[in-house]
Amino acid sequence: MTARRLAVVIGVLIAAATMMHGTAAQQRQRFLYAALPGVGGGNNLKYGGAGILVFDIDHSHKFVRRIPLQGTMPDNGRQEAIKGIAAHAPSARLYVSTSRRVAAYDLTTDKLVWEQSYDDRGTDRIALSPDGKTLYAPELGAPKWIVADAATGARLAAIDKPGRPHNTQFSDDGTRVYFEAEGDTRTMSVVDAKTRTIVKELGPFGNMVRPFTFNGRQTLLFANINDFLGFEIADLKSGAIVGHVEVPGVTAGKSPTHGIPSHGIAMTQDETEIWIADNANNYLRVFDATVMPPAMKTSVKVRDEPGWITFGIDGSLAYPSTGDVVDVRTKQIVATLQDEHGADAESEKMLEIDFAGGKPAIAGDQFGKGKKK
Repeated sequence: MTARRLAVVIGVLIAAATMMHGTAAQQRQRFLYAALPGVGGGNNLKYGGAGILVFDIDHSHKFVRRIPLQGTMPDNGRQEAIKGIAAHAPSARLYVSTSRRVAAYDLTTDKLVWEQSYDDRGTDRIALSPDGKTLYAPELGAPKWIVADAATGARLAAIDKPGRPHNTQFSDDGTRVYFEAEGDTRTMSVVDAKTRTIVKELGPFGNMVRPFTFNGRQTLLFANINDFLGFEIADLKSGAIVGHVEVPGVTAGKSPTHGIPSHGIAMTQDETEIWIADNANNYLRVFDATVMPPAMKTSVKVRDEPGWITFGIDGSLAYPSTGDVVDVRTKQIVATLQDEHGADAESEKMLEIDFAGGKPAIAGDQFGKGKKK
């Protein structure tokens, strides 16, 4: 082969590779899924109506479509309230828990796959195992969590815990599940995911525990508690409370939605910051988590009362429940969520799902937690 022909062949190969790379890049799409009505666990339709709203992250979070809340389970004629959301990309499943049921949707067709009501009750904030096989479903109005097969929704087991089962989180390694129950208890429970038994109690905290997060090594847990603008810190090895961190110099009012000063907490994936919701004052308060105890760093004003915070898959964007999209590095609002009618869309039940070639490739989490190992 002559040098000239070799150069031509190489040029063709480079051009083909460039085109293939460009095609692959175009096929990669990032979407935010927000389940509504999902503000404060209520059924208020003024924040974007009902359904699962999909937004295009790479195009200024433009509204893409609304997936109807399909199914037949009744709730005495009332609009069902969304309580939690989870997804698993390899199995192409999206799960929402509601005041009526748990429902599973196919991410490729947007169609309902199954729905289950455990003991004729609704379900609070669900947790999905990292392998996508197991759901933990906290029953509304009963002191227990249902362990279910994520493929069918079939009940596998039940775990009793006093109080009103509420927020639930899986560790990223799939070994632990964290239970938070409302009521007289001021403790949290740690569950061994293999044996499905409670192996440790955390606390007592200074008040009833609300939203919480933890670091990637599972050594520290950070939790909002009632009647406090800030958070407490639990040592996950000993179970003891080792920190009580308040937002300094701010009058702590009460949330019109949740009735407490702070409902919403998340840790950045690099574990350098902890973000919390200041409900009454409509702020996100950001703390430096590289020091102990964490120190107040800055604040971000949002358009409404924040009641939850999560992050996108790569950790660069923060999603408070207000529908504001915040750049994590600059702390600037870079977009706001609006539905197909131009109305502000808000939800405490959101996560990112990325697609490649039209198929789900990776799913994010409704919780914002640390990822360092």
